[in-house]
Amino acid sequence: MLVGHAAPALAAGVTAGTLIENTAVASFDEAGTPRSINSNTVVVRVDELLDVTVTSLDPGPVTARAGDAVLTFEVTNQGNGPEAFRLTAETAVAGNDFDVTLRAIAIDSNGNGIYDEGVDQILASPQTTPVLAPDARLTVFALVTVPQSVADGDTSNVALTAAAVTGSGTPGTSFAGQGVDGGDAVVGATGALATARGSLIGTVASVSLVKSVAVRDPFGGTSAVPGAIATFTIEARVSGTGAVSGLVVSDAIPAGTTYVPGTLTLDTATLTDAADVDAGTASQAGGVAVTLGSVPAGTTRAITFDVTIDR
Repeated sequence: MLVGHAAPALAAGVTAGTLIENTAVASFDEAGTPRSINSNTVVVRVDELLDVTVTSLDPGPVTARAGDAVLTFEVTNQGNGPEAFRLTAETAVAGNDFDVTLRAIAIDSNGNGIYDEGVDQILASPQTTPVLAPDARLTVFALVTVPQSVADGDTSNVALTAAAVTGSGTPGTSFAGQGVDGGDAVVGATGALATARGSLIGTVASVSLVKSVAVRDPFGGTSAVPGAIATFTIEARVSGTGAVSGLVVSDAIPAGTTYVPGTLTLDTATLTDAADVDAGTASQAGGVAVTLGSVPAGTTRAITFDVTIDR
């Protein structure tokens, strides 16, 4: 007959500290009388198995530009007893095009899977998770800073490692008396230590301005003589990936010329000279200015305006 405490089905088997009790029974007849006797009861306390996995929760490389970025991981207690895990993040991974700076490691305090500044708990050094029940999972965030030197398409990896606080090492290593209820803690198949990589890819948009001029003289030619009309074209070209924001293109009216009112255009559409609802302004004293705002990479915007060469 086997007698024991009920235990849930876990990734690592029976819960640590469970008592497995076993008593044998012998049945026999003595002078025609049925009898039975019991053996002594053997009690086995289930030791704590130390196992852990770490998984990146990002669906692919996190797009990042210079500044702060967040990588998301999941730590799972694969052992059969409650355990906390010490976290470390390695940013200088071989093969990186750039290395980020680790700002902090945080845990998902509100359980929404998204880093919320001021809400999610920043772990103090040494960064250690709360004690996790068997099979419990915890979302953690590696908060990093991408350097100003990042170029479009550059990649970087960050390796997050979780190690059981009780101990880690070769599978089968035993820590006497350090398990649940004074039992032993035994290192499982993962070595009680696991690592996962999160990755970033630089998404850097850059702006170039290309300016050209076409001249029409009063005689039907292209000579830059007094009275000729010079049409300036400015192309704002955004390359790379991602987008730029707050883009404004401005130009002064060249000395020796006079702005021709009403000639400011954006992508061939006429803009008013006054500061009103459209994107442009133009005047002799203030020059021209066109607000393009947020512009995605791979876009070219063309601005034109006319001046007359003074007589």
